[in-house]
Amino acid sequence: MNVTLIDWAIILLYLSTTVVIGLLLKRQAERSKGDYMLGGNRLPWYMLGLSNASGMFDISGTMWLVTLLFVYGLKSAWIPWLWPVFNQIFLMIFLSIWLRRSNVATGAEWIGTRFGTEGQATKSHLVVVIFAILMGLGYLAYGFIGVGKFVEIFLPWETVSPYVPFSIEREYVPHFYGIMLTLFAVFYSLLGGMVSIVWADLIQFFLMAISAIVIGILAMNALSGASLDVPLGWTTPFFGVDTNLDWSNIIPAANQKIDSDGFSPFMIFFMMMVFKGVLVSLAGPAPTFDMQKILSSRTPREAALMSGSVSLVLMPLRYFMVAGFAVLAILNFDKLDLLVNGSIDFEQILPSAINEFVPSGVLGLLLAGLLAAFISTFAGTLNATQAYLVNDIYLKFVNPAASRKQTVRATWFAGLSMVCLSIFLGFFAKDVNDILQWIVSGLYGSYVAANVLKWYWWRFNGNGFFWGMVCGLIPALSSRFVFDGVLDLYVFPIMLLISVIGCVVGTYTKPPVDEETLKQFYARVKPWGFWGPIKEKVLQDDPNFAVNQNFKRDMFNVFIGVVWQTSLVLFPIYVVLMDFAAVAIVVSIILVTSLILKKNWYDRLPVQDIKGTNI
Repeated sequence: MNVTLIDWAIILLYLSTTVVIGLLLKRQAERSKGDYMLGGNRLPWYMLGLSNASGMFDISGTMWLVTLLFVYGLKSAWIPWLWPVFNQIFLMIFLSIWLRRSNVATGAEWIGTRFGTEGQATKSHLVVVIFAILMGLGYLAYGFIGVGKFVEIFLPWETVSPYVPFSIEREYVPHFYGIMLTLFAVFYSLLGGMVSIVWADLIQFFLMAISAIVIGILAMNALSGASLDVPLGWTTPFFGVDTNLDWSNIIPAANQKIDSDGFSPFMIFFMMMVFKGVLVSLAGPAPTFDMQKILSSRTPREAALMSGSVSLVLMPLRYFMVAGFAVLAILNFDKLDLLVNGSIDFEQILPSAINEFVPSGVLGLLLAGLLAAFISTFAGTLNATQAYLVNDIYLKFVNPAASRKQTVRATWFAGLSMVCLSIFLGFFAKDVNDILQWIVSGLYGSYVAANVLKWYWWRFNGNGFFWGMVCGLIPALSSRFVFDGVLDLYVFPIMLLISVIGCVVGTYTKPPVDEETLKQFYARVKPWGFWGPIKEKVLQDDPNFAVNQNFKRDMFNVFIGVVWQTSLVLFPIYVVLMDFAAVAIVVSIILVTSLILKKNWYDRLPVQDIKGTNI
């Protein structure tokens, strides 16, 4: 199916709307850096939650999820634990509350509340900024690659090339399209800041919600009276030592895809995901748009509600769409155009299925929504990275006395610089999965040790944080050269060990953090963990201080929350497959876990909280 005039009109209307939003909110964003970076801490939790969910409904990730479900079936529900997706549950239960109580603008600024602002804390502050910039570049390049591959399906280069006064090699056509779409994200995010991003995200989520429902229903209609030709075991999330999925007599290339992914043996892969995922989740959010949304919330209570709402609104709709496209692709595989340079590229399933099965009008709505998803993710990541460059480098070291106009100009320069660097990085990435693996297993792996210890161990200091991060970043950036061809996840234990050694040696070669800094941090954030000596000091000063003794309850709620979130993933897939016996079981699990979370988490959220203040 070709994109019709009405489809292009819908797409252009959306892109024009993003420009208008940026222009309308430009003045509000320029009131202060707090208004620009955090929306002045005035946005309600449900808007931030929808915005955060919208940012995670990205085009590259959706392409990846459709590919996974097509190839691995219901077992693909576990593979996104690579991120890990269940970190949202840790945030929802306790970490968003702790983070928002710090009342800062960025993760690097948070370092000052934990390690102080002088001496060894300066190094820890700097290494967080470096990590945030690397993470931002990775995410920007990840989205950049995905959107280019996506657009190429609907706008073939043969159609565009006569109107372009230069030639481009075939392999770089997606990069050209990525650059064009990036300009829209840059425009409204640079002008309007966080408030602009949130409002644009709400429009995008509305588009995606309608599109998801339509795609799921189209797939259910197509499946009615038909059957899926899939390997034995495709329709169950359970697995043994391996997935035991054999596509040999159906689509042999799918077996090659499974081999090249490197997820076998699946049991070991799963255990490694859980091991790494729990540590990454305990470390708290990485310094990306997710952290900025938490810091933008009005109170710690609303920060927790915002994080909880993400899974509730994102998983059912996103996976209804993912399941719809996977089912349509399996039923009509012979109609899909997946050949790239003579071989099947399974990442082309999503755009090819859209082009083949989505009716005119709905196609424009869906394309606008998916393009908006790219723009949303790109803009949110750009906003977060700008915050570090401006707040933690420019205003701290370059020009502390900068005027409002100088700060705005520095923000624009920082944003444009990040965009150019991410485009440059994108030219070296093979595909979406390649750069995704580097982000989730490489960069996230380097982040773990130091960021777990900073929350839960009082003796951990800025020197330990600095060397822990450095000892994690070096193998993260070099593992692709040292362990060529090895899945990044399997390098994680080595990376973790080196980072832990750096943390411990760095910590004990310098004195503890100033006692007053630790007492202020502990009294404000109220973490649980190994804080005994500081807890005693705080209780001496204030015998009525309420010590956090919720470790067991929080861990129980995390377990229930992960079951709840996973059920929200399985529910829409079973609905599309019209396996109503499985739907009934999953709905029962959702209801039971929701009731437990209502009584053991929601009813116990703090009512009186520290209000966010403009920065």
